[in-house]
This record gives sequence, structure tokens and C-alpha cells, in this order.
Amino acid sequence: MNILVLCTGNSARSLIAEGLLRSLGSGKLQAFSAGSKPTGQPNPGAIAVLQAHDIDTDFARSKSWDEFAKKDSPSIDVIITVCGNAKDETCPIWPGHPCTAHWGVEDPADITAPPVAVRAAFTKTYDQMHRRIMAFLALPSADEIGAGPWLEQVRAIGQMDEMD
Repeated sequence: MNILVLCTGNSARSLIAEGLLRSLGSGKLQAFSAGSKPTGQPNPGAIAVLQAHDIDTDFARSKSWDEFAKKDSPSIDVIITVCGNAKDETCPIWPGHPCTAHWGVEDPADITAPPVAVRAAFTKTYDQMHRRIMAFLALPSADEIGAGPWLEQVRAIGQMDEMD
């Protein structure tokens, strides 16, 4: 399964989710991330929180979602948006028409000072994405429960923190 995580800047939330998916889903899936308006570089806070959890960050680069809308791009099975802006933007027509879900979280990059607040914001985002990705990886397969019920469960994961 190939998963693409989208956000506007592809510098924080989507990179954290990609790193977690790559680490926790190793061997079960391939993860990618991209943005509609990429910043061009990963946010240092995102890199720091991934490294603090021993997640390799060599993959991390801020890139456009256009890379994944080409004919020769990896076939994407699931697209997860992690910010409100990306949820409401007009997305490219994705080859293969993948399933979509929204797992919105606050942008930790909006916090710029003091340093303790910045670290706390990135830790909160990491923790939220970790819970959601663990729930995603624990789901039965679409083959086991059917594509519709599976997608409903994937979409419900985006509401997890709202129910806490």
C-alpha cells in the first residue's frame, strides 16, 4: 500500500506523519508526503521531534504534490490530508483515484517562541500522529472487512483527538 500525506507547506505535519508511517509501517506500506505550496525545506522542529524518537530523517524534503500526480509517479492507494488548508484545496486528479481521508492537526510551525513552546507544539503533533498511525496500522485490511467499512474507519481516525 502506498500512502501520500498532504499538507500545504510539506514542512512539518506531513513530514512527521511520513516519518512515522515509514518507521512504524516498515514492510507493510510505502509512505510519501507533499504539499500544495511547499516551503522548500523541512521545519527544524519536525526534524528534531522525529530524531528525538530515533526516526531516520534522510527522507525529509519539502516537495510539491505535483510529483505524485504524474503518470510515472508511484501509484497511490490512500491520500491523507493533515491540515485544513489542504483539505479544502482543489487537488490534482490522482492516477488510480485513491481513497482520501482527513486527519487534521494544528500546525506546530505556527508557534515560533519561546523554544519550550515550539518543542511542546511539535511533540503534541508527533503524539497525535503517532496515535492515529498506530490505529491505522491496527485496522483489518479492506479485503477482510470491505472497502467501504475500511475507508470509514480510516476517516474516523481523523476524529480521534476530538473525541478524547
